[in-house]
Amino acid sequence: MRVVFMGTPEFSVPVLTRIAGQGHEIAAVYTRAPKPAGRRGLELSLSPVHLAAQRLGIDVLTPKTLRAEDAAATLAAFRPEVVVVVAYGLLLPRAILDVPPRGCLNLHGSLLPRWRGAAPIQRAIMAGDRETGVMVMAMEDGLDTGPVALTERIAITSESASGELFGELAELGAGLMARALALLEKGELAFTPQSKEGVTYAHKIDKSEARIDWRKSAPEIHNLIRGLSPAPGAFFEADLGKGTERIKVLRTSLAKGSGSPGAILDGLTIACGEGAIQLLDVQRAGKGPIKAADFLRGAKLGKALPVQPDPSDAAL
Repeated sequence: MRVVFMGTPEFSVPVLTRIAGQGHEIAAVYTRAPKPAGRRGLELSLSPVHLAAQRLGIDVLTPKTLRAEDAAATLAAFRPEVVVVVAYGLLLPRAILDVPPRGCLNLHGSLLPRWRGAAPIQRAIMAGDRETGVMVMAMEDGLDTGPVALTERIAITSESASGELFGELAELGAGLMARALALLEKGELAFTPQSKEGVTYAHKIDKSEARIDWRKSAPEIHNLIRGLSPAPGAFFEADLGKGTERIKVLRTSLAKGSGSPGAILDGLTIACGEGAIQLLDVQRAGKGPIKAADFLRGAKLGKALPVQPDPSDAAL
């Protein structure tokens, strides 16, 4: 079939390469515009999908919006039978959705209707979910509200981190979208409306969420760290002898012990509001990830880590 692909991050790349390898004609690729890079922002950083499309020799478009008057006409000029969307990052208005005669198919990284929205994989881990997956759905005006055609499920273990889960779901999703297009081409792709119960929203990760609050329970902190690893990375701040420094925590395990939140029970174990966690992998600012044991050979954390004041305390 003749396809226009829309996607931006690394998560989208396996789908693009899989459907191109399946023999579909990719008429064009839409992706987010290049971002300034380098210290002075003088260079431009192309999205992973942009780079993949260049390797495949496919024309790339980077519109800032799809709501411009000529956006639908531009898309229609490529004569797509179907538009495939994977983590594109721009909303598709009705005029765009109406262009391809076979509709717009979206690959979403959750078990809808749970975790509609921008950050479904991170939110599933942060919430302690035991299962997630990918779904191929038909796009409509609502946010991830369309009927679902195909689903693949995967377990979330107590050690799963978002970076690893992204990779696994991307590969599952590539196979799932390839199956969906094969069925669509034969007129055999069937859709089922989403349940109206169990709807949750995966809001975009805010930078303020990345700071570790040691007053929370050990499972909550462990899930936060897994959900934000490796990026943007949950962090704490400590004075290692040269002033306050931000340390990202990339991997932890639940540990035995208790104490005041932030208290260091031994070199690697930190007390939480309930229970404790053990640091396994960390990253200092401007440096690469290292094992926590190696980090402690050159740094001393003292007896306790700072606990941020609760804004609600000011009202008391």
